[in-house]
Amino acid sequence: MSTAAAMHVTTLVLVGVTHRTASLDVRERLAFSAEQAAAALAVFRDRFPGREAVLLSTCNRVELYAAGGPETAAPAASELIDFLASCRALDRDRLARSACEHRDEAVVRHLFGVAAGLDSMVLGEPQILGQVKQAWTLAQKTGTTGPLTAGMFQSALRAAKRVATETGIGRERTSIPSVAVADFAAAVFERFDDKRVLLLGAGKMAAETLRYLREAGARDVTVLNRTASRAVELAARLGARPGLFSDLAAELAGADLVVSTTGGERPIVTLEDYRQIEPHRAARPLVVLDLAVPRDFDPRIGGLPGVWLYCVDDLAAACDANRRSRQQEMPAALAIVEEEVMRLMADVHHRTTAPVIEQLKAGWSETGEAELERLFRRLPDLGADERAEIRQAFDRYAAKLLHPPLVSLRSESRTGPPHGLVDALRRLFQLGE
Repeated sequence: MSTAAAMHVTTLVLVGVTHRTASLDVRERLAFSAEQAAAALAVFRDRFPGREAVLLSTCNRVELYAAGGPETAAPAASELIDFLASCRALDRDRLARSACEHRDEAVVRHLFGVAAGLDSMVLGEPQILGQVKQAWTLAQKTGTTGPLTAGMFQSALRAAKRVATETGIGRERTSIPSVAVADFAAAVFERFDDKRVLLLGAGKMAAETLRYLREAGARDVTVLNRTASRAVELAARLGARPGLFSDLAAELAGADLVVSTTGGERPIVTLEDYRQIEPHRAARPLVVLDLAVPRDFDPRIGGLPGVWLYCVDDLAAACDANRRSRQQEMPAALAIVEEEVMRLMADVHHRTTAPVIEQLKAGWSETGEAELERLFRRLPDLGADERAEIRQAFDRYAAKLLHPPLVSLRSESRTGPPHGLVDALRRLFQLGE
């Protein structure tokens, strides 16, 4: 079945939390690593057979996109909340109070805006597009995708690319690491070339942060990661020094600036850990940019003298200023998103009429063929060329008669599902379901 045909008989449902709806505490409790997301999708596949799902988990949002199949409706929003809560051992009622829900076309519009960076804490953030791609790829590998999610996510990527190329909303640096370095670390340190920087983690966010630190003048940068080979690779690629994760305490004792992006299930530096390190720092100031969700540093560390500890939610004010400066690009970006939403939905609605069109054509072709055979029996002296000419005339006549209802179906599809017109045609021409 085509993507569009599937959409006609199913629904889309989205349940999730974002930086707009939920506190960091809820988001970090609900966050999924890639391995956890794959496991959750496998459970979804068994619990909701015949349904599709894509799970998007970033530092600012956890969203579950679900779709029905040809013969099954999508799970209810309440079922999806129960599912997410059970996956992360989170209180169901607490999650429900923070969750947002969307259905059908609103799901499409929301996803397109997310992929384009229009719903990000930092407006126009380019990193989210890669995260949407990763979520889609993971769902494909897990076997929870289908025609409905395929059409939606492919169109979302196209919309995001159009926003990036046709507007100025993402032409300047807008990622969370860039704001963290430029607005927070720079507020404490006037310069970075004489500072010892410790980077925890070796993923994409760590690499992006390291690039910004280099541009800001940082020279002495050490990279630690639980998988040492990844720290070595990142350090070699971007001119830093790899270290051993087992030396974390010693590296923290000598650091001026720490950027942490690991996002483990529990803090890698507790208050007790830091109290043991503190005497070795000789009262030197320390800036910690904890960009991980869940947080890598116990938030109580930020209350100690000489420590400036910032988490992703602390970026909100800087991100709001960034959003205001880019707000003039929003109308053009939203117009592109709306155009792409309408394009997808019009295609969906039009394609849902395919069975009716095929039945109309088949019925008229069958009737025409029977009449032609009757005519040819009555005129046995007709030659092959004459019969072909008469057959072509019949075909042209049938096509002209079918043209008005097909044009009406296309016109109706531009504004919504043409259910009323489809039902009328079924009744008028006695078509089956």
